[in-house]
Amino acid sequence: MTSRTTLLSALLVAGLALTACSSDEKPGAKPSPDADERGGATLVARSPLTGLDVPGGLPKNPPFVVKIENSSSGEPQYGVHHADLVVEEMVEGGITRLAAIYHAKVPSKIGHVRSLRGTDAGIAAPVEGQVVASGGAQKAYAVLDRADVKVWSEDNGAPGFTRDPAKRAPYDRLMDLRQVAAKAGEAEVTRDYLPWTAKGTKPVAAAKTASRASVRFSSSHTTEWARKGGTWTRQNGHAASGQEFRATSLLVLSADVKDAGYRDPGGNPVPETVFKGQGRATLLRADGGVVEGTWSKRTLGSTISLKTADGKGFTVDPGRTWIELVPKETGSVTTR
Repeated sequence: MTSRTTLLSALLVAGLALTACSSDEKPGAKPSPDADERGGATLVARSPLTGLDVPGGLPKNPPFVVKIENSSSGEPQYGVHHADLVVEEMVEGGITRLAAIYHAKVPSKIGHVRSLRGTDAGIAAPVEGQVVASGGAQKAYAVLDRADVKVWSEDNGAPGFTRDPAKRAPYDRLMDLRQVAAKAGEAEVTRDYLPWTAKGTKPVAAAKTASRASVRFSSSHTTEWARKGGTWTRQNGHAASGQEFRATSLLVLSADVKDAGYRDPGGNPVPETVFKGQGRATLLRADGGVVEGTWSKRTLGSTISLKTADGKGFTVDPGRTWIELVPKETGSVTTR
């Protein structure tokens, strides 16, 4: 009789537990990836592209990597100031192009939009980014396809493209990114773009300080930078008035460059910077501190790893970052 009573009690307790579970949440349901409560503390989502807290939760749209002209022919640049992170890459003729990554904000006017390059696979892949470009060579499309990076291009009928009547082709494409986002649907980012400095962590000591920097890509182009008010801004950029990108951190990475295997319409050989492997790294922080070391990236989709000369890992302060992806052979950075 005792054993029967015990069994009935056990069944009653189990039934009550199941009832409570079904009334509060579905069995096996996962907690929200944006916020949770443990021990009374609220865990807030952190942006993979800035390292900053996002109290309202991460955006549902994927990160978009928009290719933007970076010469006087395409100025003014619209919407660059809304990007979470920007990568400057070398293209044919030794000049550069921007790959501006938008996640937190989806602007209605970005431009002037240009064509993609194979380099964009390594820029987009770490955060499952989707590339937005006016078009591109078939060999460039093939590189992104092999890296499983989705491309939205005007050539392939992507929405959101209009023409600026004040400009001439091919420097006249503008993009309403909201239209692409509406078609792209929802996506979840699973990796950080950079190793972000954790709260309460003291950054690696800087060997020197600087308030200005010259980043050389080739004999044709050097980007000039100045630090003021805790941010780094370009001194020879092409942004529209009041729309210059203000970087918390400036990260200069030297990388291998190979021949992309085709030429542009003008007959110039097209270079392809390979955004994986390893090379020199220079980090310029908001406080003026300069940290020298190396970077490594095992695959196109890996998070960048940073180490000092003695092998000690270092991190990037949360905020907006501009990455200068310079060629190993011709690139350099001079600080002062």
